[in-house]
Amino acid sequence: MVRSPVSRTADDSRLGEIPAFARRHVTVVSLVLFTLLVSFSPGYGYHRDELYFRMLGEHPAWGYVDQPPLTPLLARASTALFGDLLVAVRAPAALSAAILVVLVALTARELGGGRTAQLLAAAGVGTGVFTLIAGHSLLTLSADLPLWTAAVLFILRALLRGDGRWWLAAGTVIGLATYNRHLIALLVIGLAAGLLGAGPRETLRSPWLWAGALLAVALATPNLLYQVANGWPQLEMAAALSEDKGAEFRILYLPMQLVLFGPVAAVLGAVGWLRLRRNRRVRSLAVAYPVAAALTLLSGGRFDYTAGLIVLLAAAGCVSAEEWAGRRAGRLRTVVIALSANGVLSAVIALPLIPVTALSATPVPYVNEVARESVGWEEFASRVAAVVRGLPAEERARTVLLAGSYGEAGMLHLAAGRYGLPAVYSGHNHLHLYGPPPESATVAVAVKMPRRLLETRFAECAEAGRTDNGVGVENEFQDLPIFVCRGLREPWRTAWPRFQHYS
Repeated sequence: MVRSPVSRTADDSRLGEIPAFARRHVTVVSLVLFTLLVSFSPGYGYHRDELYFRMLGEHPAWGYVDQPPLTPLLARASTALFGDLLVAVRAPAALSAAILVVLVALTARELGGGRTAQLLAAAGVGTGVFTLIAGHSLLTLSADLPLWTAAVLFILRALLRGDGRWWLAAGTVIGLATYNRHLIALLVIGLAAGLLGAGPRETLRSPWLWAGALLAVALATPNLLYQVANGWPQLEMAAALSEDKGAEFRILYLPMQLVLFGPVAAVLGAVGWLRLRRNRRVRSLAVAYPVAAALTLLSGGRFDYTAGLIVLLAAAGCVSAEEWAGRRAGRLRTVVIALSANGVLSAVIALPLIPVTALSATPVPYVNEVARESVGWEEFASRVAAVVRGLPAEERARTVLLAGSYGEAGMLHLAAGRYGLPAVYSGHNHLHLYGPPPESATVAVAVKMPRRLLETRFAECAEAGRTDNGVGVENEFQDLPIFVCRGLREPWRTAWPRFQHYS
C-alpha cells in the first residue's frame, strides 16, 4: 500500500501516514450507485419539492424567500440540458449522491482508513436511507450532503496535515454551500465551539483559518445581501416552520438520528464519534455534532439538518471497523453482511421498489415522506382539469387556478399545457410574489385552500369535485375538495396579501 508522510501529533491515530486512495474500487461503487439511482428515477412521480424547484427555476434569482437559489437552478439547468422530464430533474440528485460516495471514502482515508475502510464508508453511506432518498429525488438535501462532506474533508486535512492552506478550500466550500442552504452555519458554529472547548486552540491563531473564514463570508455575501434587501425572509420562514412543525421535529429528532442512514450506520457513527473524541487533533469535530444537534433541537429544526456530520461519524466508524475486523478472521464478513442488510432495508424504504398499487399496504408511506408525496400527481391534475372543463366556456376565459401549497401549484403549472389549464397562483412561500392574478379573473378553481378564506374573498364558493390518487396513499393532496368560486369581493391587488402564508 502506497502511503505518504504527513505531519502529526503523538495522538494522531493515522500512524503518521495517509493510506492510498482506493480509487478504482470507490469509483465502481460511485458509478453503480449513480446508475441505480438514474434507473429508478422515473418511479412513482415528482415529489412536491421538485415541482416547486422546477417552477422557481423558471425565475432565476439570487435567492427566494424560503431558500437560496442553488437547487432550483440545478433543476433549471438539468431540464434545459436533458429536456423537461422527471429523469432530468433528478439527474443532479443522482450525481450528488455519486460525488458523496467519493468524498466519504476520502474522509475515511484522511482518518487513517485503508482500502477496506474506504469501501465500507463508500458503500455504507452510499446505501444509507437518506443518501438514497436524496439521490432519488431532487431535494435541498441532495447537494447539501456532498457540500458538507467536502467542507469536513478539507477541515480534516487542515487539522491533520498541518497545512493551513486547506482552510481556504474549506472556506470556499462553506461559502458556496450557503447558496444551497444556510444550515452550513451549524457546522461552522459546531467547529468553533469544538476548537474553543476541546482544541487544539493553537489552530485559532492560524492566519489561514481566518483567511478561510473571510473567504467564506466573501463568497456568501451576495446571498446575504439578498436576505438583507428583502428583510431576512429566511428567518421569517424558519420561524414559521418551527411554529408549524417544531414540536413534531423535536420529538422525532433523536430516533431519526438512528435511522437517517440505517441502524448499522448509526452504530458505526457512535463508534466513529468515540474515535474522533480520542484524537486531540480532530476532537473539535466530535464536539461539533452535539453542538449542532442541540441548536437544531432548540430551534425546532428538521432531523436531517445534521446529516452531514453523521456522514463524518460513519466514515470514522468504518476506520475503526476496519481495525476491528483485521484482528480476527470472519469479522469483516460480519461487517459486510450487516451493511448489506442495512442497504437492502434502506433501498426498500427509499427507492420505488414496491409497486405503487401496493404501497399503501406497507409502512413505507409512513416512514418516507418523499415516497408518500410523490404518488398521485397525474390523477390530481386530471381531477382539477375535469372541474375546469366543466365550467361554461365564457367563464373559462376569466378563470384562474388557486393552490394552497407549492406542490399543488407546481403540478398544475407543469400540467397546464397537457390539460389546457389556466394560470395557477399560490400564496405559499415565494410563489406569493408571482401574484396577484389579473383583475379580469373573476372565477377561481381552488384546491388545498381553506374554505373560510375563500368564502371571505368570494361571493360564492361551491365544491365541484375531490382529488383521489386511486391507490389509497394518504398524502397531502389526497381527498381534497376542489372549489369553484365566483364573485371576487374586492380587487385582487388588495385581496392578494391575505393569501400569503409560509410553511
